[in-house]
Amino acid sequence: MVLPAPQRTPILTDSTTQTPLESRASGPLSGKVRVPGDKSISHRALILGALSVGETRISGLLEGEDVLNTAKSMQALGARVERTGPFAWKVDGVGVAGFAQPASPLDFGNSGTGCRLVMGAVAGCPITTVFDGDASLRSRPMRRILDPLELMGAKAGEAKEGGRLPLTLHGARDPVPILYRTPVASAQIKSAVLLAGLAAPGITTVIEQEASRDHTELMLKHFGAEIISVNEGSHGRKIALTGQPELHGADVVVPADPSSAAFPIVAALVVEGSDVTFSDVMANPLRTGLFTTLREMGASIEESEVRGDAGEPMATLRVRASKLRGVAVPPERAPSMIDEYLVLAVAASFAEGTTIMRGLQELRVKESDRLEATAAMLRVNGVRVEITGDDLIVEGRGHVPGGGLVATHMDHRIAMSALVMGLAADKPVKVDDTAFIATSFPDFIPMMRSLGAEFS
Repeated sequence: MVLPAPQRTPILTDSTTQTPLESRASGPLSGKVRVPGDKSISHRALILGALSVGETRISGLLEGEDVLNTAKSMQALGARVERTGPFAWKVDGVGVAGFAQPASPLDFGNSGTGCRLVMGAVAGCPITTVFDGDASLRSRPMRRILDPLELMGAKAGEAKEGGRLPLTLHGARDPVPILYRTPVASAQIKSAVLLAGLAAPGITTVIEQEASRDHTELMLKHFGAEIISVNEGSHGRKIALTGQPELHGADVVVPADPSSAAFPIVAALVVEGSDVTFSDVMANPLRTGLFTTLREMGASIEESEVRGDAGEPMATLRVRASKLRGVAVPPERAPSMIDEYLVLAVAASFAEGTTIMRGLQELRVKESDRLEATAAMLRVNGVRVEITGDDLIVEGRGHVPGGGLVATHMDHRIAMSALVMGLAADKPVKVDDTAFIATSFPDFIPMMRSLGAEFS
């Protein structure tokens, strides 16, 4: 079966290709929804299904552009990937180190996660693969992923400064296990090393000074790998993987994405009178830093029906409009909410008092320089904001004047954050382009409208 082609967002945007949208104050938001499947889990389920022997069935897969591009790459590397129904997929894998050389470059569109994880999976195979993506992904550095992979025996061909795409990766013929200390808290670096380590004999070890999200470790164990994770220091983790296992196909239920849920959750908190229930939201403590922070700010977020699948906990969340107050967010919380700081800044804008978000250097190397882009989004809508080093300081005054035009910089999370802001701002908020929302949350606009949001 041929995979559905993702609707690619344009590499260059101008007045004829952009999809602007305006968000304005609405009545209370209400209803019960399930946001799309978690993107991190969706990527990993496809990749590990392809590296397993036998059949993997995935339900709840996120069918956004980023994940579809990972599915297409697995197919290009020799796995059989088939959509069997709405959000239901089947993968027949080729086994560890079983990837075949693809006939053409692997195009990951806007997805840094898909690209970097597949680099790790390919690094342990004796094949040559070209990696490419859209203009945004081509601007993002890959060197910190390539450095440990080259220590394991892979070799990167000629590429632009920082190892930027397009680049050619020559997989290791005889991969070697390594002990690697990650320079920053990054699940992408850790995962790339572990995926490459599957093909290496012996023990591959990753040590993190600050623990990053552990989805790869949990899912590796679910597929049959021998992997041990223990505390290292006050906030870190040490992960040891035994190489050359035979992974077996497994069923995976993808929980709802907490990073996607963040946008309607903040909307429900700041739009007066709102009461919204979210089902099956991932409750992994390494992904719920935003929920912790919002509760510290006074948010009403009630958790019930906690359960789990493939090692990942999930829960139902009931969120009601709340009076928020400013807080200080410690830097060690950043790995558990790095994608959510943009919409947290929106919540902070509606809070009373100052919110200080520390240690956000990782935001500078995302789809855009999210630290600067977030500050610009707030300023153009009348919010007082300051960047000091890698800290973001937002002065909340209980309301947002609004009325601004937000430049999204081809970044889906800037677009969604700005639209959430407009739902409770004094004046409408307009974003210059919403096309890129499809990379992670294709149904964001219709879902928000179903809850009562006003977009035009």
